Amino acid sequence: MNIPPHDITRVLDAVARGDGHASEELLELVYAELRRLAKAKMAREAPGQTLQATALVHEAWLRVAGDGESPPPQWSSRAHFFGAAAEAMRRILIDRARRRQAQRHGGGQERVDVADVDIAAPVGDDEVLAINEALEKFAAEDAEKAELVKLRYFVGLSIEEAADILGISGRTAKRHWAYAKAWLLHEVRTG
Repeated sequence: MNIPPHDITRVLDAVARGDGHASEELLELVYAELRRLAKAKMAREAPGQTLQATALVHEAWLRVAGDGESPPPQWSSRAHFFGAAAEAMRRILIDRARRRQAQRHGGGQERVDVADVDIAAPVGDDEVLAINEALEKFAAEDAEKAELVKLRYFVGLSIEEAADILGISGRTAKRHWAYAKAWLLHEVRTG
């Protein structure tokens, strides 16, 4: 992470105290990092993807920061904030995959002129949904390892970045990642 942890912690504390300018300062501090993470995640998505990294960051920010009308969310730490951002990005991608899959299976049918149709069949949604389903089962068994998977798979963090956010060593993160990959692969294949 490029952002000094104490800067984010200071701003998160200000947000928790109700400082109205702190949310803006938090966005300025984390925007570039969130955009880098979203860009890395989107680079691994299937070809033909129409969602851009900037749009993913903006939508995730709206989910994480709240609507501005209710009290600001309370984050206990830098790890809590980035965990919430990872979860928001994951949910956005899962919701999007579900909508696209429903459309492929007849949802929202309407009559259109063939000349107006842009032919680009989305791919990869089935995989994203299968991994999400397996991840939900895995989270019930081991929440910390599931959080690592969210940060690695859905946000695109490196092992070191995810370990830093989770407050675990790189070696522990590598062991957790190896176990989680094996568990999820088995679940996806047999589930």
